[in-house]
Amino acid sequence: MGISPVSETPVRRVLVADDEPHIRRVLTTLLEAHGFQVDTACDGLAALELLRSQTEYSVILLDLTMPGATGIEVLENLAKLEHRKNIPALVLTAKGQDADRELAFNLGARDFITKPFSPKKLIARIETFFAP
Repeated sequence: MGISPVSETPVRRVLVADDEPHIRRVLTTLLEAHGFQVDTACDGLAALELLRSQTEYSVILLDLTMPGATGIEVLENLAKLEHRKNIPALVLTAKGQDADRELAFNLGARDFITKPFSPKKLIARIETFFAP
């Protein structure tokens, strides 16, 4: 009898950094329903603490306006963390001005979505990070 190879599904863990408890709950419920593991941070400093850890993240969802450290500051620090430099960051914010969008992309954000957002479109955009 042959041994079949063990197929390991890679962990799809998302860090959600947003200071609004309601948004964190909505995103956690949505992401978990689509098979993601979710960690949350209620401000930029908590997000940076998690990003400095060895926990593996597949994607980071980041609000721009948070206390402690803004999403822009998190993006700036993300680029300096060697073990995090290739993790896609998706900015999810109410600040949709062109200057905010341009700055986020210049700091390495891979996508930018303004609130309010379509849950279906958000999941589709996140899934693009996993496409071969």
